[in-house]
Amino acid sequence: MTQHSILDSIQSPADLRRLDEYQLPRLAHELRDFMVNSVSKTGGHLSSSLGATELAIAIHRVFHTPDDRLIWDVGHQAYAHKILTGRRENMATLRKFNGMSGFPKRSESPYDAFGTAHSSTSISAALGMAIAARLEDKTDRWHIAVIGDGALTGGMALEALNDAGVWKEGVKLLIILNDNDCSISPPAGALSNHLARIVSTRAYTCAREISKRVLKPVPGLWDIAKRMEKQAINFVSPPSGIFSSYDINYYGPVDGHDLHGLIEVLKNIRQLNRPCVLHVATQKGKGYEPAEMDPTAYHGVGPFDPLLGLPVPKPSKPTYTEVFGRWICDTAAADSRLYGITPAMREGSGLVEYERRFPERYRDVAIAEQHAVTYAAGLACEGIKPVVAIYSTFLQRAMDQLIHDVALQNLPVMFAIDRGGLVGADGATHHGFFDIALLRTVPNMTVMTPSDENECRLMLNTAYGLNSPASVRYPRGRGPGVEVTATNETVEVGKARTLRKGQRVAFLGFGSMTNVLAPVAEKLDSTLLDMRFVKPIDEEAILEAAKTHDLLVCAEEGMLMGGACSAVLEVLADHGVLKPVMRFGLPDHFVEQGTQDELMASLGLTADAIEKQVIAKLQTL
Repeated sequence: MTQHSILDSIQSPADLRRLDEYQLPRLAHELRDFMVNSVSKTGGHLSSSLGATELAIAIHRVFHTPDDRLIWDVGHQAYAHKILTGRRENMATLRKFNGMSGFPKRSESPYDAFGTAHSSTSISAALGMAIAARLEDKTDRWHIAVIGDGALTGGMALEALNDAGVWKEGVKLLIILNDNDCSISPPAGALSNHLARIVSTRAYTCAREISKRVLKPVPGLWDIAKRMEKQAINFVSPPSGIFSSYDINYYGPVDGHDLHGLIEVLKNIRQLNRPCVLHVATQKGKGYEPAEMDPTAYHGVGPFDPLLGLPVPKPSKPTYTEVFGRWICDTAAADSRLYGITPAMREGSGLVEYERRFPERYRDVAIAEQHAVTYAAGLACEGIKPVVAIYSTFLQRAMDQLIHDVALQNLPVMFAIDRGGLVGADGATHHGFFDIALLRTVPNMTVMTPSDENECRLMLNTAYGLNSPASVRYPRGRGPGVEVTATNETVEVGKARTLRKGQRVAFLGFGSMTNVLAPVAEKLDSTLLDMRFVKPIDEEAILEAAKTHDLLVCAEEGMLMGGACSAVLEVLADHGVLKPVMRFGLPDHFVEQGTQDELMASLGLTADAIEKQVIAKLQTL
């Protein structure tokens, strides 16, 4: 481990600005060494942050943060930023229960100008801040949005660019495109850096404005000059074309690991007074060879030995994601109509093997959840059977499309919803709290919550066989370890299954909470129903349970407000049944990070906690 003599002296960006420039490359080296060793203990998003190390140093060196506002899109690349802004010691608690968030968070630091974690939001937020500064006559303040090439594919980013291009003088917005999929060879890098330094200088900008004033009155000459300028820049750096289309000044690409050059360009840009884009090319995993060789594997990691790299996974029972991955391959082999779709989550959603085997029936639409859903609707209109594999937290972004383009037309689009419920270390921005409550309100939608791995397989079969919109939501990680039967068997729609018959209490479990309720039902000699379906819900089973038991106990790993337990109460109310009901689920507040077990315990969703409350309730009946 490297001695961190320079890094140890940095408590804030003000300390960074006092360093001599020759010390900055050493600081970048120390930062990377610290990040690798720190994240190896806590886990986290490593390769993106390693790649953005020089970028974080340069931004805080040139701009006067936190008065100048800095937004890191998504935030996977923000660890160096966190360390440089006084949170080095807190890195030991990264993504832990009651610890530091893995993403930028306004309540955590004044240097985190905007909370991020979902993609493509930074330009919109930074533009809003820039306009607010203009309205408040804070003319010196800059607003920097750092957005990756992947996040730029999100429709929201393009909408923001479209708006940003309208604003000219007096709006200090810098969009830094952190292109970490681009490698610059030395000749191209030198030429690109030279061009960027020229066109980002005040002399160039003034000359351009003088030319505009001189040539614009002459019919046709300014248009010719402007086209020549754009063609010259596009010749060196084709990505500028999109920004030219939005009439936003574009500079780059520049080498994101050349600290001296990067600082020089940012200093020049800081003299401007209008929206502009700086295209920076970085390498994911830079400075740590295993991450450089496999940046995808080191994108999000658990604890590991930095000398040995990531551990080789040991064979174990399949996760829910793996159950889905095997199901979709088996089903696609049997039905040529199946078409798999993911919004940039191939690995996370278990589609790697599916893409390899069925490339013609696979589409990664990039970070474009809205497009993914309506694209699926279009496929369904023509007789294809689309399966949208998506995380619960990201499905939230496409609810309008799900309602209007899929459900309203009653199209057979199937949603395989991963990470339903508490996800653990990624925290509040990634928990899958809302899908049950949202989806059960949508007409034509079938909502299923499997309680174990084999039930997940059966419900995937069931959803795929329906000629209407359907969803199967399952949690992150492993289930109880039930053996999965590779079969095309289905279950009866809208029917619960009775796992145990007993006295006084009927436990109604939805999804993963069925397994939490099982030992309580056993201990209290009570009835246990695996409800399976949130919609259509098994009204007959609920009414029978209410008729033959003193107390109903309902549990779900979703929002209590409007969720599956609310559906149970609605059934009882609709039939005029008065019966004591206890509800267990996720509360009406955002829950931060921690292990799934820690979070379940903190929310009173363990078997012991539920048992105590049920016993206390029974004593009052």
